[in-house]
Amino acid sequence: MDLKAITVNRKAYHDYHILETLEAGIALTGTEIKSIRAGRVNLREAYAHPDNGELWLFNAHIARYEAGSHYNHEPTRPRKLLLHRQQIDSLVGKLTQKNLTLVPLKLYIKDGIAKVELGVARGKKLHDKREAIARREAEREVERALKSWRQAH
Repeated sequence: MDLKAITVNRKAYHDYHILETLEAGIALTGTEIKSIRAGRVNLREAYAHPDNGELWLFNAHIARYEAGSHYNHEPTRPRKLLLHRQQIDSLVGKLTQKNLTLVPLKLYIKDGIAKVELGVARGKKLHDKREAIARREAEREVERALKSWRQAH
């Protein structure tokens, strides 16, 4: 199984508690997949939302393919996510019941096919974000202290 990560949505990990993840395919045009393979993708403001029994990815920015003609794609157009019916129904149930959201975490190429990793997420409160930042800084301080101690001994 050949995985090539194209982009990771680090902002999603900062803004949300990720409760579970799942993999979905994406319906793309020819110029979109070429742009993805070139790494010209941004998932920062993207989200997934159900509509008429289908799951759609909104605000994912896939840059125009430079060598494309007048048939080039619109960079932020909605893109259909490919999942089994049972998966979609299960997700819709979770999203409506528990006030959760679907955020794209990663976009990667798996065996030559573009896939997106979706996270079922709950938004973090401001104090949660501050707590995570403080924890990260404390870990950095410990690492620095250990490194300087090791160099001295």
